[in-house]
Formats: sequence, C-alpha cells, structure tokens
Amino acid sequence: MLGITASPSPLAPTPIQEWAPRAGDQLVIDTQETVGYLIHPNGTYTAFPVATGQRRTVHYIGRVYNATTPERQWTVQSTHIKGDRTTFGPTGKFLRLYIDGESTPYGIHGHRSSVKMLAEDERFRSMGCIIVSEEILTIIEQTYELNSNTLEVTTTYGLEKLLTDLVAHITPGTPQKG
Repeated sequence: MLGITASPSPLAPTPIQEWAPRAGDQLVIDTQETVGYLIHPNGTYTAFPVATGQRRTVHYIGRVYNATTPERQWTVQSTHIKGDRTTFGPTGKFLRLYIDGESTPYGIHGHRSSVKMLAEDERFRSMGCIIVSEEILTIIEQTYELNSNTLEVTTTYGLEKLLTDLVAHITPGTPQKG
C-alpha cells in the first residue's frame, strides 16, 4: 500500500527533468498502460513510459512461462551489473525485485532497444521484467540508494484498485472494492 501522508497531488505530473528523488519515494508500474510513476510521500509524482511483460507464453532461457509482469508488491533489495548488454542495456544495470525478502528473477533494467521500445504505443515487450530508459534507471537507482538500498515497488494492471485502496486508506470508513 502506498504510504502517502498528505493530500493527493495535483493532476499534472512533475516533468522528469525537474524530479529529484526523496526519502520515502515509491515506484508504481501500471502494466495496463505501461507507465511508471515515482511518487513522493506528499503525493507529488512523475510519470514515464515503461515496457513490461509480453502477456503471452514465451520460451526463454530454457523455460516456458507466461511473460506477463505479475501484479504484486515488491522491494528492490539489490543491484547487479549484467554482462548481456542486449538484454540489460549499455550499462548492464539490473535492480532485482524481491518478495518477502526472497530474490525473484524479476527486475528493472534497460535494454539495447529501449529507446525504440519506449517510443511505441504497444510496450508489452519484455520477458516479464520492467524495462526503462537509462535516464529513468539512473533516477530509480538514486531513489533506491537514498532509501537505504531499498525501494518499494507496486505492479498493477490499471490504477483503479490501487487508487480505491489509497482513498480507503486516507479516508476512514470508505468501503473497499473487490
């Protein structure tokens, strides 16, 4: 659940060029619209394109699985440099996603073709991970470091349930859907 402590933010996001990470920031990935949001505790936010799982069964690295990015709560708890610059982009940076302290194969990273991928309308392109531009990856990594090497991440298919839960959390007595 998002830990926003002030009134909801203005409707317009802060331009990414003006964004500065803060302690307590959280990352939300809307896999339906393939948009990422970095959100300050006061509710202000910035938005940026992401590529997420392909929403189909794939055959990849010797496995057969549904590549849809799962909906859930995660925590970035480690960073790695990968040698595969095609899959992980020019820096090879990989921010590993954890569930309840356990490492998963999922993460946040760049890609050799991220500029092209992120410019397209259809951005269900990954094998399940979250692909961002190198600029956004740097900002997310700075946010992780600023927050004592941890970052709360929510992946959700659409924002409706997340927003309903947030309003219920802020406004006592509000019924929750679903």
